[in-house]
Amino acid sequence: MAGPSSARGARARASSAAAGNGFVASAQRFWQRSYASDYVGLALLVVAYLLIVLFVEPFHRMFSLDNIAIQYPHAEVERVPVPWLFVYAGLIPLGVLVAWAVIFRGGAHKMHVTVLGFITSLILTSFITDVIKNAVGRPRPDLIARCKPEPGTPAHKLVTYEICTETNHHTLHDGWRSFPSGHSSFAFAGLGFLSLFVAGQLHVFRPRTNLTHALLALAPLLAAALIAISRCEDYRHDVYDVTTGSLLGILVALFTYRRYYPPLRARRCDEPYPNPGEMMRKAEGGGWTKVKDEETGEFELDEMDEEREGLTATPGRSGS
Repeated sequence: MAGPSSARGARARASSAAAGNGFVASAQRFWQRSYASDYVGLALLVVAYLLIVLFVEPFHRMFSLDNIAIQYPHAEVERVPVPWLFVYAGLIPLGVLVAWAVIFRGGAHKMHVTVLGFITSLILTSFITDVIKNAVGRPRPDLIARCKPEPGTPAHKLVTYEICTETNHHTLHDGWRSFPSGHSSFAFAGLGFLSLFVAGQLHVFRPRTNLTHALLALAPLLAAALIAISRCEDYRHDVYDVTTGSLLGILVALFTYRRYYPPLRARRCDEPYPNPGEMMRKAEGGGWTKVKDEETGEFELDEMDEEREGLTATPGRSGS
């Protein structure tokens, strides 16, 4: 027969197992009812991006010195240097988003998901852009000026980067990171997200919306386009690089925006989705279907209902 000590040991093990199961259950609930998974994913993206920037070199595609497409001069002074890119497409849009939430009292949840989506858009775009840049290894339009080929290099023959005499490591190897344009993708990721946010807050897709509101929503896109165009003017990229980078940036911005906000044609497009905990409570209570319908209903339905009500309330008019 088991003694008292065995019984106490069994109870202790059972209590320990219950405590462990309780901790796991609590952690699982926290994971499901918060934005913890978003922050973990964001942290992984940051680490992966830093590893690429610090340790990965691009694929060095072979080139020939008589290729006129890569004979443009190397601009020492850029129209939009990297620090100013961070200001134009990062700090200024972030300041506008925060100021909007404070001035119009959007609430802590709205500010939280808006800033989270904005930062995710920038980092995810930067990560994807750098992965593609290094994998493709397309020469920039100013590659030969960067390379400074050694005398006697044959002009009508494919050569490798080993004929280059440039001693600055970054200047040389960055010459094979032309596709896609990082400035363009970053600009449209940040300013494109701001444009989507403003469009939603001002209900730009409401029928017969105010033209001023539409222009305010388009202004960030115009700024992003000017940044992208500057890369062609500096001979850092061609139109193909810039166009692809711009499309990448705006698509990632749309992806991240829609993770937290309903479609721009929704009646409540200015309000973000509830936090995961609230969504789970609504789903468990059977009220999520109604909330989902209210958020995704389109403006045209509202307008049609209003017109029907107006026709019903207005007496019929005789022909003139």
